[in-house]
Amino acid sequence: MSLLTDVHDRIEQARAASGRHPELPWSSFSEFFRSRVYDPRLVTRNFLTYCDDERHLRRTYTYAEFGTVVERMADLLHSNLQLSRGDRMATLLFNHDLTVLTYFAAWTLGITVVPINLEETAEKKRYILEHSEVSAALCWQDAYEEIKDVQRDLPRLRKVVAIDDHGMLTGKGSQVHGRSTGAPLPLHLTLSSSRLDDQALIIYTSGTTGPPKGVILTIANLLIDADAIADWHAFGTHDRLMCVLPVHHVNGIVVTLVTPFYCKGSVVLNRKFKTGPFWQRLHEEQVTSVSVVPTLLEFLLDADEDLSAYRLDRFAGVICGAGPLLRDTAVRFEDRFGFPIRHGYGLSETTCYSCFLPNDLTQEQHRRWLTDYDVPSIGVALRHNVMTILDEQGQAVPEHTRGEICIRGRTVCAGYYKRDDANDAAFQWGWFRSGDEGFYVADERGRPYFFISGRLKELIIRGGVNISPLEIDEVLKQHPGVRFAMALPFESRYYGEEIAAYVVPKDHRSPPAEADLLAYCRGRLPFSKQPKIVLMGDEVPYTSTGKPKRLELKAQLANRLAAYRDTQFREPMDSLEGGET
Repeated sequence: MSLLTDVHDRIEQARAASGRHPELPWSSFSEFFRSRVYDPRLVTRNFLTYCDDERHLRRTYTYAEFGTVVERMADLLHSNLQLSRGDRMATLLFNHDLTVLTYFAAWTLGITVVPINLEETAEKKRYILEHSEVSAALCWQDAYEEIKDVQRDLPRLRKVVAIDDHGMLTGKGSQVHGRSTGAPLPLHLTLSSSRLDDQALIIYTSGTTGPPKGVILTIANLLIDADAIADWHAFGTHDRLMCVLPVHHVNGIVVTLVTPFYCKGSVVLNRKFKTGPFWQRLHEEQVTSVSVVPTLLEFLLDADEDLSAYRLDRFAGVICGAGPLLRDTAVRFEDRFGFPIRHGYGLSETTCYSCFLPNDLTQEQHRRWLTDYDVPSIGVALRHNVMTILDEQGQAVPEHTRGEICIRGRTVCAGYYKRDDANDAAFQWGWFRSGDEGFYVADERGRPYFFISGRLKELIIRGGVNISPLEIDEVLKQHPGVRFAMALPFESRYYGEEIAAYVVPKDHRSPPAEADLLAYCRGRLPFSKQPKIVLMGDEVPYTSTGKPKRLELKAQLANRLAAYRDTQFREPMDSLEGGET
């Protein structure tokens, strides 16, 4: 049996259903979509509200209006961009109602969306556009010339289309928007050809070695995880979720776009997170839940807003994950604002969330699982998947024993796009290997509560965003005064992790100044990836094969790095909103 077949079998084993769970009643995303926008009980109910404070925009869509405009967008994708089932389309957009319309329109047609962060470097954008083999790219108007320039070198990229606040920019002006008070128009395209196993997303994640990897998520992955999230939190038609996280990440997409649509609720989409209007918007929009990362909890604590003017009786608490949550942050937030943190864990490779703290815990039990151990518990596995802790040989370990967090079930991705090497490593034992070290503790009912104790991979997770340290290493090593450099994460009260640079100078008698090194990085990296401090040294720990040991170096410098835990590093010129743009 070939290696590829072995890998395929292991991926399928990792994606196999575990236990008896409800099956999806639809055969395609288009069928699922119609079940919502044609539902006579929903057509006049609000689904999407978009708020952009900078542009003073607020747009709303009922389910019927959303169906109509998604259909128009699907028609444009099909007729103007000549896209059909199986094609891939990149989006270089931000949180915007048109981004949501584009996603849903693509999925109804069986088109795969490849979201790209507008703030990525030009090199990474080019790599993703080329590696994903997209046929078209929809980009915000400000990025149009940049992507058109890249298109010259990418023969597969046939179409690049700009989008503004009103729709696609074409020779006839912007096309998409319009309102209808009736039911959505019939979807006259051949949408029935789409299937649940169609690729919905290819999400590129930073890797510890080599270029970013494209995680393949199917339509079934999205709907299964939405089902699990809605079931766990008992979300229904009267729930209103707010999205403040970027929708080029799975958290923003799955938790606060697909899940509200799945549970027949509604969503309030914010252009970006800001502390100023946060609580007021929860009040005005009668939000019941919002998904955040630990960094945002710190920003809200720093803002320390008086909530007495707001009515927040419908607000049930925050969903929080995608980065290290400190016990101190959890306690201070819950004590200050009185709302529970629904702590959980997941990865792009598992669609989004795989586990949460149970919501039926007493206040005392909830606090115990957040504070009785070195780190807060990430909770119990959701339905449709199972979790375990495995040792280096792929064998299950006992309670309280550290090993690798591994996941199996229907939320597991379909593998990495065109990366058999990465698939071979990630699905080694017929489980998805998270790369995170953890352990579990059973409660009185025998349920395993999981904890993350560290990371086996070397990714830096700053504010819930994965950052490859190699990109930072490369910039530092190009400085003429540097012999060796390595980016290291350190614990941060604001971001979970911040970035330090360990530098061995070429000339110890006249090493480069810290300010000079930081300025050098500022000119070559976005603020989120810039080292905030520089530690000078003489030696680097190497493996027997000559690879520098990043985690060992981090441990050696832990005491020096701990002094910066409570420091909030701000971007020069203070262009931050709610702590950072």
